[in-house]
Amino acid sequence: MIGEGTAVQSRIDEIIASRFACRDFSGEPVGRGTVEQILRVARFAPSGANIQPWHVHVLAGHAKDRVSAALREAHETARDRHTSEYSYYASDLPEPYLQRRQEFGRLFYGSLGIAQTDIEARSGQTAKNYAFFGAPVGLIVTIDRRLEVGSWLDLGMFVQNVLLAAAGHGLQSCPQETFSRYHRILRPLLSIPAEQMVVCGISIGRARDVAKDGAKGRLMPRADVAEFASFAGFEEQNATKMEGPSHGKPRRADSVQHSVSARGQGHDAGR
Repeated sequence: MIGEGTAVQSRIDEIIASRFACRDFSGEPVGRGTVEQILRVARFAPSGANIQPWHVHVLAGHAKDRVSAALREAHETARDRHTSEYSYYASDLPEPYLQRRQEFGRLFYGSLGIAQTDIEARSGQTAKNYAFFGAPVGLIVTIDRRLEVGSWLDLGMFVQNVLLAAAGHGLQSCPQETFSRYHRILRPLLSIPAEQMVVCGISIGRARDVAKDGAKGRLMPRADVAEFASFAGFEEQNATKMEGPSHGKPRRADSVQHSVSARGQGHDAGR
C-alpha cells in the first residue's frame, strides 16, 4: 500500500497508510474514556507559539441524535439557505487539482453505484454525513475566527492527530467539512460562542465492514513522491536507503542535553 521502499516500516507507517474515510459505521459504542484518550494524545499536535487553536464538541447518544435530526431536516428542506463561513475549495481550481477532484467524484460515486448526474441520489448520500454515517461518536471542531491562517494549519495537524489516534485504538474515522455549512443550526444546539467558527465534523467508530470500506478508501490514488517532493544534497548518499527505527539504541549524553535545551529556544518552541 505504501509503495516502494517498504522494507523498513514502523507501526505509525502502517496506521497512516491504512487509515481511510469510513462512511459506514457499525454503531458499536465507543466509551467516553477512549474518546478522552484520543483527544489527550491529539492535543500534542504542534502549534505556533503553543496557541492550541482547537475546540471540540464531543457528541454521543441522544445529544448526537438531536444534532443529526436538526441537520438532516435542514438538508432536506432548506439546504440552499445555508452556507459555510469559509471557502474549502478555490472557485477556479487549477490543474492538477481540478483533475483530482473530478477523479474523486467518478471513483467515489461510481463505487456506490450512483451516476454523477443523479442529483437526488448524491444528495441522499450527502445526507448520511449528518447522521455521522452511523458512528456512535461525532465531533464538531471549531476555531476562533479572530485567528489567522497559520492557526488553521495548526488545527489541521490536530485533526490529523485525532484520526491517527483513533486508528491506534482500532477505530475508523471520517473528517467532514460539510458540517460547516450548517453552523447557524449548530451554534444554538451546542452553545458555540460567536467568536468560534465551525470548521468540520469527525465521525468516529468501528467500520461495519472493514474489508469492504477499506477497499473503497484505497480507490483514491495518491501522487508519487516524485510528483510533489524535490530533494537536494543527497547525492553523496544512496538515494534509496532507508534508515531503520532507532528504538533501544543508546544516545550520547551531549545529544540528550542538546535536545533538552533546544526545546526551550527559538520562535518555534511551541512546535
